[in-house]
Amino acid sequence: MLILCKCTLTNKSCVLWRDLMDKEALSQYSLVLILVPILCGTIARYITLIVDYRQYPSYPNGYLIHLVTGFISAGIGAIAIPALLEKNFEAVTFLVFATEQFREVRRIEKESLQALDGVEHVFRGEAYIDGIAKTFEARNYFSLLVAFVTSLTMHIVPKSIMLINILCGILSGVISLYILKTFSKGKAVGDIADINLAKITVKNSELYVDDIFVTNHLGTDFSRELVKNSGIAAVIYPKEKHFNRILNHNGQRQAIIFEACRILGLKRYHYTKCDYDTGRIAVVMVPIIYDEAVFIETIKKIPLLESVKKNYRIMKSNSAK
Repeated sequence: MLILCKCTLTNKSCVLWRDLMDKEALSQYSLVLILVPILCGTIARYITLIVDYRQYPSYPNGYLIHLVTGFISAGIGAIAIPALLEKNFEAVTFLVFATEQFREVRRIEKESLQALDGVEHVFRGEAYIDGIAKTFEARNYFSLLVAFVTSLTMHIVPKSIMLINILCGILSGVISLYILKTFSKGKAVGDIADINLAKITVKNSELYVDDIFVTNHLGTDFSRELVKNSGIAAVIYPKEKHFNRILNHNGQRQAIIFEACRILGLKRYHYTKCDYDTGRIAVVMVPIIYDEAVFIETIKKIPLLESVKKNYRIMKSNSAK
């Protein structure tokens, strides 16, 4: 009888131990289901945070701020699926709060850039600042969506082999990031226009870039000699006629001259001028670093501002009605 009781207790202990191990294994698996999507979402934010020719954001503090917000975004996207499966609908409401926080990120970024505009030699302009702020808000959604897709894939794929499950989740995250980057990628000035170096001509106090009149404010011998000997100029030729409106927008022209002065440095004068007959844009400045190739390449890479772009086909169809 005693032996039977011992065997019964032993069997119960084995069952309890097995159940405990199963729960422990489930806990580890659930942890993997959360950590892997968070990691993928955070890495996605880091990939989209590459410092380009505009040298923004600055590092290390700029990196830290955006990586932390990307980590939080990824965390929200990673817990959405487990929360739904557990019928914890209160946790899903964090998605709503997240969108509000991302809008707050855009507002803070915009206010920060506006404050910095006062100490720059050349202003970015309101249109350019608005575009930058929207971009940083959108990239937080990148982290959220990549983490969400990774988590969803890992829940759909059978969990018999954890390594395959993780690899499938990572692969889906990479594909989703590629799709998001492709979808959100905008055009640059070089996509809609040709940029060529131009000749600077000074006549009395008047400045010409090729045959485009720019200004008549060169009233001193020093200013005339400085622009004539040290100035650099380019003319932007729209590839199609309806691109004239985009390039002649004050915000777009301000973004062009800002980035050119930021890359090459500004010694003194800077101007942009539109030839209204042909739609050409003249850009001229006196840089600290005289580099023609960099000057042209910088203008080509200036992004087209979202507040400026319009769908020409829709405009054309609307005008026909």
